[in-house]
Amino acid sequence: MSQAEVITTMRDAIFTVIAASSPMLITAIVVGLVISVFQATTQIQESTLAFVPKIVAVLLALLLFSGFIMNALEGFTLRMFESVASGLG
Repeated sequence: MSQAEVITTMRDAIFTVIAASSPMLITAIVVGLVISVFQATTQIQESTLAFVPKIVAVLLALLLFSGFIMNALEGFTLRMFESVASGLG
């Protein structure tokens, strides 16, 4: 395996991780921002007010985007298997 193939494989792996995790991360950022604005306007400084809704939102995003995540991981796995098969043949 050449250096270029290793770099391409690592780039593909990093892109797959970013694509698979971005729906949950974006959801957590948006919910956190909304809760922070709410806390700043009402001056309620309760830590569970920020923590619990983020967990619920991330779990809902995981359920909602599970098909997309599975397709991204499946595509990466198939590309890796094809790469191994072409290297051995």
